[in-house]
Amino acid sequence: MKGTAGSYLRTAAMGNLFCCVQVDQSTVAIREQFGKFDAVLEPGCHCLPWFAGKRIAGHLTLRLQQLDVRCETKTKDNVFVNVVASIQYRALAGKANDAFYKLSNTRSQIQAYVFDVIRASVPKLNLDDAFEQKNDIAKAVEDELEKAMSAYGFEIVQTLIVDIEPDEHVKRAMNEINAAARLRVAANEKAEAEKIVQIKRAEGEAEAKYLSGLGIARQRQAIVDGLRDSVLGFSVNVPGTTAKDVMDMVLITQYFDTMKEIGASSKASSVFIPHGPGAVRDIATQIRDGLLQGQATTTSH
Repeated sequence: MKGTAGSYLRTAAMGNLFCCVQVDQSTVAIREQFGKFDAVLEPGCHCLPWFAGKRIAGHLTLRLQQLDVRCETKTKDNVFVNVVASIQYRALAGKANDAFYKLSNTRSQIQAYVFDVIRASVPKLNLDDAFEQKNDIAKAVEDELEKAMSAYGFEIVQTLIVDIEPDEHVKRAMNEINAAARLRVAANEKAEAEKIVQIKRAEGEAEAKYLSGLGIARQRQAIVDGLRDSVLGFSVNVPGTTAKDVMDMVLITQYFDTMKEIGASSKASSVFIPHGPGAVRDIATQIRDGLLQGQATTTSH
């Protein structure tokens, strides 16, 4: 570094000795004569006769520069926020003398304008609106800066509102409100889903009972048809038998089938039924009397 600095000083000294000066790329030099502005020197090598009172007053960069400004302000709903604005600007080569002479501290001047516009715009908005209208705030800042800084030889390339930071307690409260709203929506959706499940389950049970009833009705109809066919067939094939005799035999057969099923079932409980030589006739009589009583009761009603 010491060698580089020394080399630069030696080059500058030689340039002054031979009345020459070098201006780097993306930079302009301000030349004065006897303390008065004389010319703007473009990048390259220029003659600078020092004996004629000419000298370099300073250099001005034409590169794009960025300034980040953090401004604290209050929203319409009394929430303090930090608004971070990013300003991209550069000096205009055609107005280099204005940019060099009219402002002593360009960054401070830009910062003052940013503060003024943000503190005039954000207090008109609620916190949620401020987040939604970041582009509008940035446009207002850019318009004001462009109007003010163009008179000083600077161009405002772009203005961005990169962040709006509320107080940590406010951020936590906003997150809790958002979480509560989402939980409420989730609870409503869950309740709606459970209601649909219950409705579908009830509809399924009703359909199942309906189909079960149809099956039972068809089963009973088939039993009745089978009994009728059996009675008619038995009466034709065995002369002298009556319908009553056939029904007694069918009832006795059903009785023994029922006893067989009870005995074959592993989960069946013990059933004590009197059984003997005359028990079959008693059972048939009881079944027939029960059917007759049921038919008589139905007829009386």
